[in-house]
Amino acid sequence: MAVSRGAIRDLLVPGLAEVEGKYPQIPRQYTEVFEVGYSRLALERVAEMRYTGLAALKQEGSATIFDNAPGERFVYNILMQSFGLGTALTREMLDDNLYKDHFGPMSMGLAESFAQTEEIMHATVLNTGIQSGANTIQATVVGDGQPLFSTVHPIDNGVYANRPSPDLEFNETSLEYAIQQIRVFPDQAGLRMFARSRKLVVPIALEFAAERVCKAELRPGTSDNDIMAILSSGALADPKKYQVMDFLTSPTAWFVLSTIPGLISYVRTPFELDMQVDPVTGNLMIIGFQRWGQAWRNPRSCWASFPS
Repeated sequence: MAVSRGAIRDLLVPGLAEVEGKYPQIPRQYTEVFEVGYSRLALERVAEMRYTGLAALKQEGSATIFDNAPGERFVYNILMQSFGLGTALTREMLDDNLYKDHFGPMSMGLAESFAQTEEIMHATVLNTGIQSGANTIQATVVGDGQPLFSTVHPIDNGVYANRPSPDLEFNETSLEYAIQQIRVFPDQAGLRMFARSRKLVVPIALEFAAERVCKAELRPGTSDNDIMAILSSGALADPKKYQVMDFLTSPTAWFVLSTIPGLISYVRTPFELDMQVDPVTGNLMIIGFQRWGQAWRNPRSCWASFPS
């Protein structure tokens, strides 16, 4: 059923002081967390390789030790998904509406609907980061076979963790711990990489706690006159220090992005708006379409804690 004159009775007569219902939108947030790229494919695939390990001690005259284990280990798939939304307006509604600038073909809110859908879908990657198969973009077993945040991400001859056990509530001490754990991320051969913490990501409930911990010059909540080491050391490399994501569902979960790329958003088809008249009914069909894929291609890109 198209939007007809019955749905806009008061817009058919003059005298309204204002037409309300559209409000300021939340600024785009996921681009502060995800690396954004462009795709020409239905499926993007990223292969993680294993290179050579540590050198071996060689005695005089002895044979050189060979490391022949390098090769492909895991493949991460990022599937492009299509999103659509439309609305139909009757010919009579368009003819008789006196307030088309406020409620008309170009002001139906489709762009805002798609923008907020993007935010929710990208936040879902973090929200479901401890659930195997919960993210529809990532199959039940992807990459290393672990969810995004795990204590047992496999590498040759071992594992590494990008989540604590048990999970830690957010405070100065736990953030320092996360920063230190990111520094010891290994590659597939077990070599230490140059991984550093970049930015804290928190839900609305932790915004003010993040502000105190990340930007205070002195340690908050103590009577000591100690400097705030997280700020003075530059441990969070991003100038903004932290990002609030409105669509994180847990009020206690928190995340630390690393300098290793891995959270990825691919734009396949940017937002498009199409209008056409149904030749049978005369209704104006307004249709929005967009296609993108969001997922992860390297768990070392972030560290997270999910306290209850």
